[in-house]
Amino acid sequence: MKIAFISDIHGNAVALETVLQDVKGKSVDQVVVLGDLCFRGPEPKRSLELVQALNTKVIKGNADEWVVRGIGEGEVPSHVMDMMEKERLWCYERLNPEDIAYLQELPSDLTLNSGPIRVHAFHATPDSLFEVVTPAESEPVLKEKMMGKQAEFYVYGHIHKAYVKYLAGKCLANTGSVGLPFDGVPRASYLLLEVNETSYHTSIVRVRYDMEQVIRQYKEHDYPNAEIMINVLKNASI
Repeated sequence: MKIAFISDIHGNAVALETVLQDVKGKSVDQVVVLGDLCFRGPEPKRSLELVQALNTKVIKGNADEWVVRGIGEGEVPSHVMDMMEKERLWCYERLNPEDIAYLQELPSDLTLNSGPIRVHAFHATPDSLFEVVTPAESEPVLKEKMMGKQAEFYVYGHIHKAYVKYLAGKCLANTGSVGLPFDGVPRASYLLLEVNETSYHTSIVRVRYDMEQVIRQYKEHDYPNAEIMINVLKNASI
């Protein structure tokens, strides 16, 4: 069985379409979406529709929570709060009440059984949509914060930096970001898990997409903070 885990689309429907084409070419059995669907990209509505059309398991990310209820005090640095709230409002105005309800009702995590292994998937940590946990954390911290639920494979998004790490006889992995990678590689990222009766294999997949089209969309759609977001897109870094 092959499962593709995708996350952090951030309104980049062009990247999402290209990733889904790549997934289809790999004969994947299931796609699982780990949140941050709409906010901070030029096509929030179409990104959401592409996800919904998959008719698959989807969980909530911090950006989905922000779209629904606004950005809370202390959740972003104070000097970017006003601009990010303008971006959030721009996104919110392009969704309808049914879209907002969909985002609001998404679960915060999921578990699934794939052959001989159990997978626990979440956006940031099992207990938070917002906490940032990187592979640089010590092994005790990673085990405590990320591997509390019984499983063999743990996968998340949020940090926009893909990695695969083995500890305590289990695997902890990050999908990277479909729409806004932060690891210096300006290509969409997702994680592929292949499981058979006796083994499993996981890998990070990087996909080239038409970035120039997305840059034009930021400008043509009068996106707030467009130039900064274009630089993030080009450099794959914040």
